Amino acid sequence: MASEDVLRSASALASYNVLLQGLFRVLTFFLNAFTLRFVSKDLIGVVNVRLMLLYTTLVFLSREAFRRACLSAGGTEQVWRQNINLLWLTFPLGCAWGLVLVWVWVSVLTSPDPHVVPGYLPAVGLFCWAALQELLAEPFWVLAHAHLLIQFKVVAESLAMVAKCLVTMVLVISFPEFGLYIFGIAQCVYSGFLLLAYIFYFLWFLGSEEAEKKSFPLQTLSELLPGRVHGKPMIYWKQAKLTWSFFKQSFLKQILTEGERYVMTFLNVLNFADQGVYDIVNNLGSMVARFLFHPIEESFYVFFAKILNREQDIRKQKHVALAAEVLKYLLKLVLVIGLIITVFGYSFSHLALHIYGGESLTTGTGPSLLRCYSGYVLLLAVNGVTECFTFAAMSKEEVDQYNFVMLGLSASFLLLSYWLTGLFGGIGFILANCCNMALRILHSLIYIRRYFLPTDHFPLEGFRLHPAFLISLVISSALTVLSERTFCCDGGWQLRLVHAGVGGICFLAVVATVFTKETQLVAFIKLNLYYVTTT
Repeated sequence: MASEDVLRSASALASYNVLLQGLFRVLTFFLNAFTLRFVSKDLIGVVNVRLMLLYTTLVFLSREAFRRACLSAGGTEQVWRQNINLLWLTFPLGCAWGLVLVWVWVSVLTSPDPHVVPGYLPAVGLFCWAALQELLAEPFWVLAHAHLLIQFKVVAESLAMVAKCLVTMVLVISFPEFGLYIFGIAQCVYSGFLLLAYIFYFLWFLGSEEAEKKSFPLQTLSELLPGRVHGKPMIYWKQAKLTWSFFKQSFLKQILTEGERYVMTFLNVLNFADQGVYDIVNNLGSMVARFLFHPIEESFYVFFAKILNREQDIRKQKHVALAAEVLKYLLKLVLVIGLIITVFGYSFSHLALHIYGGESLTTGTGPSLLRCYSGYVLLLAVNGVTECFTFAAMSKEEVDQYNFVMLGLSASFLLLSYWLTGLFGGIGFILANCCNMALRILHSLIYIRRYFLPTDHFPLEGFRLHPAFLISLVISSALTVLSERTFCCDGGWQLRLVHAGVGGICFLAVVATVFTKETQLVAFIKLNLYYVTTT
């Protein structure tokens, strides 16, 4: 495959993966909204935190190292046969991890009240079995990913997720008394559907004209099974050693990735109902960051990486002025959007949760959690831009040093989460995230200031907003908070419509102020819209 074709396919794969993750997030969002009408918050907490943590831990520890090592390989048919033999070790490793994790989840962790959340023990077994089913698909997944079988991967994983959602909805409506059995069965349907989809696809694909066009190294399905390789060891030992290196890193990476859930699960800082509410609020709030700020961050990281040379002194670079100007208006853009989300998110948290989950979410800590999360979104927005520039401009040595900084920040986040959650409940997790994000922003701002110090450019001026915009935000915040307390919290749908109307008018006023006072920002958005949408 020509290098241009590889680049084109890789870019398409990245785009499809973003869309796929977005689809998963949307489907999960609506699935939670639906099931909240039929099941308790305790059950949602056990499923979304306790059982999904079991599932992701088992899958990650069993396959991540193999996946990273084998995707960096490639080569001849014999090398791929050896790598496939190596990949099949994920299943016995998963069985070993499964025995350990099931014992921990059943014997070490506190089980939920069977009268409130029935079927915990069988559900642990079902989620473990679902994870093992997904591990059986790992050789097929690596081959599909390595040879850029883009459309099939997207269709297979999307249909598997749709099947899981449909099974969940049917069982929740028809047999709500089944409790955790419903979600265990649905997870098995997801992984089983995915496994069968890969098997049937490769039955058709192997030996086809498309396989020949892609120079696919294998010809028959039997070659996808473990077996001897003529004149070679069964396993490519170079990849096996690389796998072991990745395996040693996987423990820390998993702890840092799922830190909140491990704290909730093992330290019992929240009950199951509060865990369920926190997970729902976290999913609800993070949708904004994923769909709005992530594309900006990804696109402009590419932009900065192209125009800046990370190994060259800034005074010798040609496009410093352009980089400073773009960074200035990017900071202004995300700050404006983040402040708008914070102001209106704070006063519309109660209404949003009422629409999403009804009284089950609005009677407890849900509104307070979402109000705090709306402030956290502002920090996420700013950090995305500051870090995207920092990572694009840092030299290799600076990146290596920053990895140690991130390790320290992650460890401090776990400790801070435990302490603040003991003081403030679920809000403590959000406060710990805010502290962690604020420290990361501070580190990036110090780097940016030092980076541009030898020049006449000062991109941090992007944090200076027009006074009229800030005044409109303050007035809108006061009016919408007063409107929420007057019309929303204890009123009927008519009063909630009044509150929505007040918010709509205030929002239009704020947006109008942006367009009339922040004219340079508006011009920047129009000028760069084409680049953002085509990168």
